[in-house]
Amino acid sequence: MDKRSRMIAIGLIGIGCLMIFGRWIGFFSIVALVLLLLGVYRTTMGKVKQGYMLLGIGAALLLLDHLVLVLGICLISLGLFFAKSKKLQSGRNFMQKQSFSSRFDWELSPWIMKSLSSWHVLGEADVDLSLAMAEDKETMMLFQGIFGDVDILLSDNYGVEIEAFVLFGSIEFGDHRDTGMLNRLNWKSANYDSSEQKVKFYVSYLIGDLDIRVS
Repeated sequence: MDKRSRMIAIGLIGIGCLMIFGRWIGFFSIVALVLLLLGVYRTTMGKVKQGYMLLGIGAALLLLDHLVLVLGICLISLGLFFAKSKKLQSGRNFMQKQSFSSRFDWELSPWIMKSLSSWHVLGEADVDLSLAMAEDKETMMLFQGIFGDVDILLSDNYGVEIEAFVLFGSIEFGDHRDTGMLNRLNWKSANYDSSEQKVKFYVSYLIGDLDIRVS
C-alpha cells in the first residue's frame, strides 16, 4: 500500500469514527483521535516507537475524556479473556492472572513452563523456550489485554503453534514485519506434530508488539 492509499484509508477510518461516535466527541476526543490516527500512520511507515508514543498519548486523552467508555472496553476485553481462557485451558491445570500491569522475564535463566492465562492493561513478556522446562507434554500460554509487548525466542526442543492478533501495532516473525492495523498471525512449526512436547501461544492485544525469533 503506497503513501496515498494509506492516507485515504486512515482518513476513511477517521470519518467513520466521527460518524459513529460524533455525539460523544468533544475537543479532547478530536485531539485523541487525531493522535491515534497519526500513531497508526507512523507505525505503518515503520516509525514504531514514535507511533506507539502517539497511540499512548491518544489513548490517555481518551481515558481522561471518556473514562466510562475506556472502562467499558477494558471490561469487554476482560470478559472475552475469561471466555477464551476457559475454552483454551479446558482440562488443564493452569495459572490465571488478571492485573493492571504485569511482566514476565523468562529469558535470563532456566524456568518452569506451566500453562498460563494472563490479562493486563499493560503487559510485557520475554519468553526464551530454549531455557524452558515444561511440566506437561502440552502447554498453553495465553497473553491478552489492552497494551502488550511480547518477545518469543523459539527452540527446536518444542513443537510450537502461535495464534496472534494485534489491532494496532506490529507482528514481526524473523525478517518479516507487519505493522499498522488488524495484524494477524497463524503459524505452526514443522516439527509440531512429531514433537513429544508442544507449546501453544495465543496473543491478543488492542495495541501491541509481538516479536518472534528463531534461536
